[in-house]
Amino acid sequence: MREIIDLNNGWYYKAEYHEGMEQQDDLSGFTQVDLPHTNIELPYNYFDEKNFQFQSCYKYLLQIPRHAQGKVCYLHFSGVMAYARVYLNGSFLGEHRGGYTPFAVRIDPVYDFDREHNLVTVMVDSRELEDIPPFGGQIDYLTYGGIYREVSLGLYDPVFIKNIKVETEQVLAAEKDLKVKVFLENTSAVQGDGTVRITLQDAAGAVVQTQTFPATLNSGANPLEFKLTGLKGIKLWDLEEPNLYEIQVELEVNGYSDYYRDRIGFRTAAFRPDGFYLNGKRVKIVGINRHQSYPYVGYAMPRRVQEKDAEILKNELHVNLVRTSHYPQSVHFLNKCDELGLLVFTELPGWQHIGGDQWKKVARENLREMIERDWNHPSIVLWGVRINESQDDDEFYTETNRLAKQLDPTRQTGGVRYITDSNLLEDVYTFNDFIHDGEKGPLRDQQEVTGLPHKVPYMVTEFNGHMFPTKRFDQEERQMEHSLRYLRILNAAGLDDSIAGTIGWCAFDYNTHKDFGAGDRICYHGVMDMFRVPKFASYVYKSQVSPAVEPVLEPVTFWARGERSIGGVLPLVIYTNCDYVQLQFGEEKLEQKFYPRREEYPGVPYPPVIIDYTALSPEVVGAWGLKWEGAVLTGYYRDQPIVEKRFCADPVPTVLSVAADDQILNAAQKDATRVVVKVLDQCGNLLPFLDEIIHLEVEGPGRIQGPSTVVLKGGAIAFWVETRNAPGVITITVRSQSVGEKTVRLEVV
Repeated sequence: MREIIDLNNGWYYKAEYHEGMEQQDDLSGFTQVDLPHTNIELPYNYFDEKNFQFQSCYKYLLQIPRHAQGKVCYLHFSGVMAYARVYLNGSFLGEHRGGYTPFAVRIDPVYDFDREHNLVTVMVDSRELEDIPPFGGQIDYLTYGGIYREVSLGLYDPVFIKNIKVETEQVLAAEKDLKVKVFLENTSAVQGDGTVRITLQDAAGAVVQTQTFPATLNSGANPLEFKLTGLKGIKLWDLEEPNLYEIQVELEVNGYSDYYRDRIGFRTAAFRPDGFYLNGKRVKIVGINRHQSYPYVGYAMPRRVQEKDAEILKNELHVNLVRTSHYPQSVHFLNKCDELGLLVFTELPGWQHIGGDQWKKVARENLREMIERDWNHPSIVLWGVRINESQDDDEFYTETNRLAKQLDPTRQTGGVRYITDSNLLEDVYTFNDFIHDGEKGPLRDQQEVTGLPHKVPYMVTEFNGHMFPTKRFDQEERQMEHSLRYLRILNAAGLDDSIAGTIGWCAFDYNTHKDFGAGDRICYHGVMDMFRVPKFASYVYKSQVSPAVEPVLEPVTFWARGERSIGGVLPLVIYTNCDYVQLQFGEEKLEQKFYPRREEYPGVPYPPVIIDYTALSPEVVGAWGLKWEGAVLTGYYRDQPIVEKRFCADPVPTVLSVAADDQILNAAQKDATRVVVKVLDQCGNLLPFLDEIIHLEVEGPGRIQGPSTVVLKGGAIAFWVETRNAPGVITITVRSQSVGEKTVRLEVV
């Protein structure tokens, strides 16, 4: 049977590489590190992006158990940015081009069981090499460097299961079928008769069906194909009930054995000219784009943090789809999307630029690696087979589309473009529509974009972004307009059945090249900042959920008389899912009920309440010359108050809030969790312009990623604490000059 051993702890790292280092056993000058690892920690902003673009060297003292002698041994790399060469005891094993897809190298032919340790050396080139996507042109994001995803050791019999592909059939019938393709690696040309046993069980472990099939190995039989039929009682995977099943495939042949496990879901997904259908029901896609980057460490975040992003998108923003812009992302993130019921559109690496023949060869290989890694995820509903925002290249894109269809005929393809009248070679015309500038738009008619005489499956894959970048601490009127642009586009898409939905640009602010962003190496395009702290625009998404799930009442205001031009707080936009809102200004509770603007925004399930001069006289709330008062906004659902928001007339720093996402962390592997720090006023609101220094101290088996002295941004900041692979208690002390200090403790087990 196979053994999979994690190799994430105890690597040795040096931020340089020169020819011959793969032959050296000397580890002096190397620093011990754990994976995932970034080749260099960067400042939050204002840095030279070339700081991470260098060659580095990783080494690992590998000791394979003696009982594995005679096994086939592979090193599996989940992601190395951007070009890797792997050696064992100085012998070259293999290389990989591209930082976003996995690869494996076989090591048993040169492994020496008589040595105490065999030395693995990985040369990592994190420069922007022109023959590797997405490089060769300009890129509006950073790619960072290092062995930034996990590494494992696989020990196998001479014939083993390399991969499986599961295709569900008759999904909407009472009895369903399951086709299973089993891909083998037969290193010793094993032939003969054997068996393949396939077991399907539900999330509780109850067996749905198990069946043993005869299997004959010969030189031409790969993959082997089997089918489970008449599956009863299967629950579908959908947005609200993402039911998952585990499939296990066991191989027995000539005394050799292996097994392979994966999770699957039963669902149908189809983009049609009149929208997107999940399990035969039309669903309006309300999505968001995600970069997988974080402050200081770039891409190198462990499983828990990757999963947290999916939870934020699903449970805080309440979107139903995420686009993994512009590259394949962590399997941990995708696994959590499977668990949560969050749809995924994933695409091959690239940004506008198409390179030469060698570049295209690597791009096609990256596409193959992406699909073969991810084809069993029920959350994935669309393959992106075109370089984001590139020009037409019919020969290249005919081939990428053909390759995707060959590898996975069960899913549709799309290719994100920003040019109109582009040749539609894929199944879905996916388009970045940036027409809305506050007046034009908000969206183009699909046939104006496609230039076709008929409707086709169509989805808007980006909007806003660079059209109106907004910081979390920007002036209130800008933030209001920022949020309204998202609202207008969601409303327009909701009214147009020929648009399957929209994917906003983007979820989180992100570091970028000097050619883009605000000049400080940040694109402030997110509806949340880089620390995943929400901006007002995030509440447009957050409010589009039933109040039975979560009552939402989020006014777009800092509640200050002189923050806006001319002054006052009207018009006051309130993103809410309540039936109506009432206002108390000072001691006076107005009898008036303020209702959502359904006639103005009929395309969204929950339009905002807008209190403007037609609904309320400025003489009532905060006219010049009158006393400025605090306020209470109360949201009602079925005539019952369910949520309240209070504002102070005289806010001052009052409360230091320190909250960790998780209380218990893993001691066995690198783990991390976010800690959010906020300074609040007497009413529990952020102080949006407080910029005081915050001091951080950590004791115990953990460390802070980034600096230990930070500055509040818009009244809040966050940081991540990572473990040191030892049990114990991490004590985090946060000190603020204005509101004292607070301590939180995390248990590492």
